[in-house]
Amino acid sequence: MMLLFLLALLAVTVACSFLKTSLTVGTAAFGATLLAFTLAGEPGWLSLTLVWLLFAAAATLLNYLPWRRAFITQPILKTFRKMVPQISETEQVALDAGTVGFEGELFTGRPNWRKLIDQPLPELSMEEQAFLDGPVEELCDMIDEWEFTHYRADLSPQVWDHLKKHKFFGMIIPKSYGGLEFSAIAHRAVLEKVGGMSATAGSVVAVPNSLGPAELLLHYGTDEQKNHYLPRLAAGEDIPCFALTSTTAGSDATSIADYGVVCEGEWEGRKTLGIRLTFEKRYITLAPVATVIGLAFRLYDPDGLLGETEDIGISVALLPRSTPGLDVGRRHFPLNNPFPNGPVRGKDVFVPLDFLLGGTEYAGQGWKMLVESLSVGRAISLPSSTTGGAKLACLATGAYARIRKQFNLPIGRFEGVEEALARIASYTYATSALSRQTASAVDAGEKPAVPGAIGKYHATELSREVLKDAMDIHGGKGIILGPRNYLGRGWQGAPIWITVEGANILTRSMMIFGQGAIRCHPYVLKELEALSIEDEDEQLKEFDRLLFSHIGHSMSCASRSFVLGMSLARFAAVPGDRQTRRYYRKLSRYAASFALMADVAMLTYGGKLKMKEKISGRLGDALSWLYISASMLRRFEYEGRPAADQPIMAWAFHDAIYRIQEALKGVIDNYPIAFARPILRRIVFPLGANERRPNDRLGHKVAALMLSPSETRERLTRGCYTKDREGWVIGNMEALLPDVIAAEPLERRMLKALRAGKISGYTFEEQLDSAVEAKILSVDEKKFLEGVRERVLEIVAVDDFDIRELQAGLSDKGEAIRDAA
Repeated sequence: MMLLFLLALLAVTVACSFLKTSLTVGTAAFGATLLAFTLAGEPGWLSLTLVWLLFAAAATLLNYLPWRRAFITQPILKTFRKMVPQISETEQVALDAGTVGFEGELFTGRPNWRKLIDQPLPELSMEEQAFLDGPVEELCDMIDEWEFTHYRADLSPQVWDHLKKHKFFGMIIPKSYGGLEFSAIAHRAVLEKVGGMSATAGSVVAVPNSLGPAELLLHYGTDEQKNHYLPRLAAGEDIPCFALTSTTAGSDATSIADYGVVCEGEWEGRKTLGIRLTFEKRYITLAPVATVIGLAFRLYDPDGLLGETEDIGISVALLPRSTPGLDVGRRHFPLNNPFPNGPVRGKDVFVPLDFLLGGTEYAGQGWKMLVESLSVGRAISLPSSTTGGAKLACLATGAYARIRKQFNLPIGRFEGVEEALARIASYTYATSALSRQTASAVDAGEKPAVPGAIGKYHATELSREVLKDAMDIHGGKGIILGPRNYLGRGWQGAPIWITVEGANILTRSMMIFGQGAIRCHPYVLKELEALSIEDEDEQLKEFDRLLFSHIGHSMSCASRSFVLGMSLARFAAVPGDRQTRRYYRKLSRYAASFALMADVAMLTYGGKLKMKEKISGRLGDALSWLYISASMLRRFEYEGRPAADQPIMAWAFHDAIYRIQEALKGVIDNYPIAFARPILRRIVFPLGANERRPNDRLGHKVAALMLSPSETRERLTRGCYTKDREGWVIGNMEALLPDVIAAEPLERRMLKALRAGKISGYTFEEQLDSAVEAKILSVDEKKFLEGVRERVLEIVAVDDFDIRELQAGLSDKGEAIRDAA
């Protein structure tokens, strides 16, 4: 009876926590259970008396607010003040810069899935679709990545003219300033199509529409600056770049050594108040061709010409390329990708104060400008461009794996290749859903700092995995560079996207969970803000309310994690049909587990959590894959739950769930308090860590979808440039693929006859003639197979060169292009 009594009390606690009842209701439920056992006379009056005394003391202390605040909250508040370091101004700006979207639901441990799926994904307007079908398609017709990368080390003049004429640099600029004023989803579609084809062209289009002068001018520029620069930027009369990275400050942008001193100087023949700048920047995309440079620097006012503050802080100025003393250096050459990139330098460069972006009002506000703009740019530029690369690699590899044959079989039929094809398709599906989700958040008015970091990290990492598998499947075709190679330059450039806009190691280990833990948690940021309340009584009251709400939240997450783990998440209230409900239930379970482990980590490490990068990285992985899974489900729901897409959705989902499990296991296995590890394992994985990677049967189904035209394959690779034109091998393969499939029964008939001795011949042509003579094939079938064979050989062919063509600047074509330029 004592065991039954204790189990009943535990069950009440778990149930109240699971349902997240109020403290009053929980106290009443506990008391009612105790009363029931008392009336039954079990488990004995002595035990009941002791329990009643303990219950009365605890219930009074917890529910009588003056006592609770004095004896519980006050001591915890004092400890909390010591645990939590003072948030620096830089960190506060970063926290205030973004908004919280659906990622905040994941921190609650009980996400509202309806909030996600009931909101339709934005679509392109008629004007935006016309731009994709017109100027973007025409741009793709002009792209020759081999010419750009090997002969020109630049775009062709025709491409530059096309970009300017059709305002590719003004997609984010309002129409009132002559821009296109496109939505984020249109911005994504353009970068996906162009960036997938050419990293050179994609980078040139992306940067002016991302973190750069245009974005900053829209939000912070003076009217005079907007009226001068925005029309010129939209028309391509000015090409922008943004100089942030210094030689001594890369990821730690707040410690830039570049500086400016407020002083008097001479500008255009007259004395004026201005800034004397000294700076040395590198890795600046578009710098070699830029006509206006956005410059980030630390501003000082030692003589008090602007006010009493000497160290004003990070500021931004707009410098015309013609500024005396401004030195735009030679070009960097990032991994054989020749998009314009190079250093920018200056020593004692004097500019007037009105060169400050936003004027003196925004002096010292540069860090805020950069963080807010970066949260939007990171959510679109790299996720979209790398998604385009993944889609194109997916499309090409599926076709190539059907066209290319070894041992008289398409290589896509071999199980080893199937494994890689399944990863390619599923990672492409996940990346596409993620980039659409982050762009949609921007269109919804958010500044998605945390989703932007998730998108930047995982889109670039997954696309690198897609390219790696694509290269493996293509074999020699992938590694021999030349006009026929459509993968090599993308593979060479993959580490670039891993590195830029915040190196991926830093993004994973410090930014995703590091920002999310405070910004997205339902209580932590509010608790920190409570510390700034000056009135001590009000501070105590507010902290008490938040503290016990937070405790209830943590108990709820622990209870939900355990109960949903024990029940295989059957008690989770979720939307969906028979198939998708299983997905939502799993995500609900792991959302609770993630929220619990996030609280445990923050309680254990306090302000030192930012230094525990491995733990932060694993929690960031769990958060990321929860977000990516939610994005995939939103996409699947929005597209009408197509049954044909189910294998890809299932493979991608199970892979994501396995990654979440492994991330949480890693947090628990490395938890510093040894005796707590088994307890945490029993709460998070009560039946064990039973998630598995997608199985071979599912992978076979996914791979099969890659090998032939279908609605699923079209949805997976939507937005790719597939025109069947000279020099575009992927378009040639797509046009050939139906004929290759149609030829396979004829080839099997020939092979069977050859093995039976009915036809003979050493060459394919001799065997065809013999098959016609033996009436195995008709004359028309022979001609069809000859045509397919000729086109297949053209597809699988690779390039070779005279050595002069490989020696920079020595080939006839290279000299002709240089002379024309």
